[in-house]
Amino acid sequence: MNIGLALGSGSSRGWSHIGIINALKAQGIIPDIVCGTSIGALVGASYVSDNLEKLEKWVLSLTKFDTVRFFEINRSMKGFVNIERLHYFLNEYVANDHSVIETLAKQYASVATDLEAGSEVWLTKGSVLEAVWSSISLPGLFPAIKNNNKWLVDGGLVNPVPVSLCRALGADIVIAVNLNGDIVGKHFQKPKNIIKQDVGVVGKITDLVTEYTASVFSKEKVEDQSPGLFEAIAGAVNITQDRITRSRMAGDPPDILLSPKLSHIGLLEFYRADEAIREGVECVQRMMPEIQYILSRQR
Repeated sequence: MNIGLALGSGSSRGWSHIGIINALKAQGIIPDIVCGTSIGALVGASYVSDNLEKLEKWVLSLTKFDTVRFFEINRSMKGFVNIERLHYFLNEYVANDHSVIETLAKQYASVATDLEAGSEVWLTKGSVLEAVWSSISLPGLFPAIKNNNKWLVDGGLVNPVPVSLCRALGADIVIAVNLNGDIVGKHFQKPKNIIKQDVGVVGKITDLVTEYTASVFSKEKVEDQSPGLFEAIAGAVNITQDRITRSRMAGDPPDILLSPKLSHIGLLEFYRADEAIREGVECVQRMMPEIQYILSRQR
């Protein structure tokens, strides 16, 4: 019996995938097939590349300042993410530039979106890093990635929880992780006034992120203030992924659905890994009776 693990999109909420994988492993549940969308593709690739423990230690050490350092002001305005810093992070904690999907110990694949055609793209061969990079390229934050003559962006736009991909790769049982439950409107909050300090380039980046997203620095509301750029992006992504997830789940439901309670964690709050990972573990623990029942019945 092949067990497939479909790791969903959800930006910073995706660190809960680490807790879920660890909790399943503690119960002797090891997936044969791992598919991911967006942050799910990243964590899944780290897992199949035997870098998950290393990734977990790093994300648990993240601070607000560390998070801000991944953003930059650039003239091209194709995205706000520091590509060089991201590349180093992926090499160090996910997979190296030479890692190939076909040589991994487990079956792995990611989902991306063809920006021109609007179609779903399954990345099942070739560079692990390109498969991850294509899947996480959230419009507004990352530039589109060219892969096989197609411009690819975040897979969460078409298939936030890749159950169908797991089944296509031969999974008999699919355990899916949906990070998009109860998220619509949760990040539509306004930033409080913050005294700016000139600390060079990092200070400018901090000011940019502070100005445009409440999710990183503040939960305090200010009445009658229009949403900022990142706040609007977060709200739009949440709505899109929630609606698409509902539709895809209705058409192709998984055998086991894990829905960690993560709506309190904002789109860019990557420094809240401890909370996300803990909730991932607790989610598995809450669902263990059903997981054991379904697996035993199939066996």
